[in-house]
Amino acid sequence: APLPPQEHEKPLAMANGELRISSKGKKLRKPRTIYSSLQLQALNQRFQQTQYLALPERAELAAQLGLTQTQVKIWFQNKRSKYKKIMKQG
Repeated sequence: APLPPQEHEKPLAMANGELRISSKGKKLRKPRTIYSSLQLQALNQRFQQTQYLALPERAELAAQLGLTQTQVKIWFQNKRSKYKKIMKQG
């Protein structure tokens, strides 16, 4: 049986890797980032010091860990909302 169309369409990644477009022209989500245990350790450590990063801090942390600034920003956003949810539960 032929594969459903989304299975065999190879998305074209643009140079920055942010936007992917299938042959049908639909925007595809970027696959979710898998963080290494070293990256998570550093991110969690930093989060314990401060829940909010200034732009230069974010740039530095991203560079150190080999992540994009967007990945660091979103990780911190997600971590804050998770943290608030846990705090609300007591």
